[in-house]
Amino acid sequence: MAKEILYSIESRESLKKGIDKLANAVKVTLGPRGRNVVIEKKFGAPQVTKDGVTVAKEIELKDPFENMGAQLLREVASKTSDNAGDGTTTATVLAQAIINIGIKNVTAGANPMELKRGIDKAVASVVTSLKKMSKEVGDDYNKIEQVARVSANNDAEIGKLIAEAMKKVSKEGVITVEEAKGIETTVDVVEGMQFDRGY
Repeated sequence: MAKEILYSIESRESLKKGIDKLANAVKVTLGPRGRNVVIEKKFGAPQVTKDGVTVAKEIELKDPFENMGAQLLREVASKTSDNAGDGTTTATVLAQAIINIGIKNVTAGANPMELKRGIDKAVASVVTSLKKMSKEVGDDYNKIEQVARVSANNDAEIGKLIAEAMKKVSKEGVITVEEAKGIETTVDVVEGMQFDRGY
């Protein structure tokens, strides 16, 4: 099959459309007051989620050029999830804003490489500022509970259980989250090693 090739403004606009479609679907999940998104599944019931990376992974666009734009933004969400475990929606919204402003500047005649170098400098500056503002949680289980609660959409019970699990296993331990077979949420501590399957 022959490849279709787009150049200049036409290519940027197609990529931008795909980026905007994905980002607009993801950004409604942002923050503690974010809304749920319902995702159609080919088999079974639809999935309801407030997780940005889950929404991003499910979006597939018909137009191949728009889909490329969506794939670029999906990569941002996936990398953020892999590296930080959270913040995928924030990363998606920031990437959309940077791309939209970047496209405006390139269209107005800015040098794309100079623009990229400027973005790199801005990122370095922001990272330095964030590192200065950050506070180490350490062994303060009240802070651990607060962080866990925020990550669990302000679910106080989950926050307490995560803090309890952290207290039991300390920094060297591993916490594994599994879907329960019943309606109760519990913490189980396993000393040593555990194998899911054997002979």
